[in-house]
Parts: sequence; C-alpha cells; structure tokens
Amino acid sequence: MERPELPLPQLHAFVVLAEELHFGHAAARLGIAQPPLSQQIRRLEDKVGHALFTRTPGRVTLTPAGSELLPAARRALTDLSDALAAARAVGSGRAGRLRIGFAASLALTILPRLLRTFRHQFPGVHLDIHEMTTAPQIAALHDKTIDIGLLREPPTDETELGFRTVLSEPFMAVLPSTHHLAAQRVVQLAQLADSPFVLFPRMVGPALHDQIIRLCTAAGFTPQVVQNAVEWHTVCALVETGLGVSLAPASIRRIRLKGVAFRGIEPNTDRTRVAVAWRKNDHNPLVTHLLATISQDPPDRA
Repeated sequence: MERPELPLPQLHAFVVLAEELHFGHAAARLGIAQPPLSQQIRRLEDKVGHALFTRTPGRVTLTPAGSELLPAARRALTDLSDALAAARAVGSGRAGRLRIGFAASLALTILPRLLRTFRHQFPGVHLDIHEMTTAPQIAALHDKTIDIGLLREPPTDETELGFRTVLSEPFMAVLPSTHHLAAQRVVQLAQLADSPFVLFPRMVGPALHDQIIRLCTAAGFTPQVVQNAVEWHTVCALVETGLGVSLAPASIRRIRLKGVAFRGIEPNTDRTRVAVAWRKNDHNPLVTHLLATISQDPPDRA
C-alpha cells in the first residue's frame, strides 16, 4: 500500500497547533489567518485518514491519531532543519570534508602550520589527510580521490590541474657521519662521484628525481644508485647504515638521525619547489578556503 506524502508545511502547522491547542494562537504564531490554518489541518487529516484534533467550543485536544503523529512530526521538522543547516554550512565551506594528499617530507615544513591555521579558521571541516608521493597525488587529483595536493616539483605538462608554488629550498648532501666528507662544512658535488647513492625511484617523483640527476650531471658524473627508497625518512635511514649517500631538500635535515650528516653543496644552483595542486574545474569552497589560507599565511622560504 502506497504511503501518503505528508507535506512539511502541513506538519509544521500541525505541530504548532498541537502545542498551542488554540487555532487563533497557532495562526498568530504561524503568521497566517485562522482559515488557512484550518485548511492545512484538514488536508493533513485527509491524508492521514483520521481526525488529528477533537474540536469543541473553546477547546482543542489531540486525538489518539494526533498524539501518535506528533513525535514523528517533530522529528521530521528537526531533521529537515538540521539538514538545511548542514547543507548551508557545506555550501559556504564552513563544514564538510577536505581530502588532502601530502608528500611525507612536508610534515617537516609547511604541513603542521597550514593544518593548524586552517582548523582554527574552519573548525567544522573534517580534514582527511593522505601521505602520498608526487606521482600518486597527480593521479589521485585526476581520479577525484583527493581535493588538494601538497607535492614537490609539479609536472609542467598538466592542463587540468592548477599549481602554486608555496615553498622553495636548496639541496643538501646526506652523508653517513663516518663518511670522509662529513668533516667538511660544504661538499663539492664532484667529490660524491665515487660514492654509491640511495635515491627514490623516478616513477614516484619524476621531476625531483630528474632534478637531482641534473645536479650530478652538471658536476661531471652520473650517480651510481645502489638502493631505492620511496620516502626521505627511509633514504636517511639507509644512508645512516653506510649503504650510500644522497642529495635531498634542505628541510630533510630536520630528520634527526645520529649517524647522518647534512652538508651544504657546491655548486648549489637549483632549488626544489613545493606546490599546492588542485583541479581547475573544482568549485568546492573548501578548496578555495585552503588556497586562501596558504596565501594569507605563506610558509617561510627555506
């Protein structure tokens, strides 16, 4: 059997009358005349199939059917009010869920302050954070599984994504503390030509990988990569074991490992970029808010 639809204006009129138990008072509270209120109640009673009120001179009382309907009517109105408020909050960017991909090394630089600032400004927004390298972030933005990316060395051939540089930093040599060059404050890149390298695979960050290779090539050698590692923390841990050396963004020196030495390099003609990435056709107000937060509180340059 098909259930009758109960229009919300009629439920509202019913709840107000049930609370006032007086047509005149209920009509005044609703801001309408008494006849339209009576019509709303009659239409609702027609849909229910039973009287909801007993009407006697100077007295209105709920019938058993009316008493049964009242709690559900109140819940329906409250649920609608809550849903409308939630929709308005999401629509204005004051609530909702923002999915952010970030390169692990950014937990050492811009990420903590950015998240603190954003959460302070938009406490009703749930942040869904995913640790990802650059290439997976680009794929996730295209697949719409994240809304914002914070990555190193964005690709230059993207047309659907927007990029904005938020930080640039120089490179440093990452050496075992027992390495003979660790005694120097600055290392000439050519001095690393005979050292084995620990480096992340190109597929996880092609632009940054190529940038490091170019630095070495400009110094006259091609690095001999003996071990790959996806994250900088792992690269540093493998360097600590003496497996090899590496070149890394300067912020990586904040990884505190007793057996690792971070040293400046010469020549140091290149810097690595950290960028925020988003879909150009994404009209999510939360994305706009995060981009504005970055613009208002830019990170310090390394």
